[in-house]
Amino acid sequence: MVDLGTTGSPSFWSGLRQISSVWWLCLMIPVAVALIDPDALVGIVSFAAKAFGQTAVLIVFAVLAIGYLKASGAESVLAEAFKGRETRMIFLAALLGGLSPFCSCEVIPFIAALLAAGAPLSAVMAFWLASPLMDPAMFLITSGTLGLEFAIAKTLAAVCLGLFGGFTVRQFARSAVFADPLRSTTHVSCGCGSPFKGTPVYKFWTQSERIAVFKSAVIENALFLGRWLMLAYLIEALMVTYVPAEMIGTFLGGQGVLPILLGALVGAPAYLNGYAAVPLVDALLDMGMNNGAAMSFMIAGGVSSIPAAIAVWALVKPRVFATYLGFALVGSTLAGLTWNAIA
Repeated sequence: MVDLGTTGSPSFWSGLRQISSVWWLCLMIPVAVALIDPDALVGIVSFAAKAFGQTAVLIVFAVLAIGYLKASGAESVLAEAFKGRETRMIFLAALLGGLSPFCSCEVIPFIAALLAAGAPLSAVMAFWLASPLMDPAMFLITSGTLGLEFAIAKTLAAVCLGLFGGFTVRQFARSAVFADPLRSTTHVSCGCGSPFKGTPVYKFWTQSERIAVFKSAVIENALFLGRWLMLAYLIEALMVTYVPAEMIGTFLGGQGVLPILLGALVGAPAYLNGYAAVPLVDALLDMGMNNGAAMSFMIAGGVSSIPAAIAVWALVKPRVFATYLGFALVGSTLAGLTWNAIA
């Protein structure tokens, strides 16, 4: 029994110290905006809250799925489905990723669930790279604004980028770069390692200990994904507010290879919503933007946008994160060069 008279209750300050640093950053960003530019505060907070709300359904689905996997002990069954079929899974992941209706941020909860289920990193990487770049609605918008040829080229680029990343990871899976890819904290937060072995109990709610595991996994993953995505959307709101899109486009005009390289380098850290990027690129093309730069800009921006990069950083170790960014830069540059030669 704990002697409360001796130990005392936890102090207010000790409780504050236990709050994640990510939550502190989420709090400090609005505070800093309120002090520096109070007129922009409401817009920035509203933008982040709306974006988070649109992703909330996917977060809920993901954390419930992870909780179910862990509580039922079904993780091992799902992991078995990937054994011996890695090549097929890479092709399927790249193809499905190129058609899935997920943006770069929305795909993160599903990636966490796949990693928790024991999917090979090669297939996950293929889906990870291809998924933010194209979906049916975006294909229609892109083809209607930039032309059917551009939309088809971007779709093919998305699939090829996924295949490029997936098979590269598969080839070097045993190297030090891809060994033990998840962060140590991610093993807990993503619900890996079900305590239940043997035959899964799909109706886990019939056992009290499994119910407890389900609740714990749901809470842990909801907090984990929630704080990182909220930080991502706050940073996105800052960029939309303070970084003019026209300024980015200024560096991407002209002809030759250099604009394509600049398109990839600028597009990688600059967040662009796939739908909002279409009219922007259309306007920049009318102003003389290089065709290849337009393609490299959209590919790199979709894969390595700051919100997506922050969430990826939260899940995997720095060496895998750096490789992810490398795939985006190399793949977008190759896509830009190819499209520039064709167009």
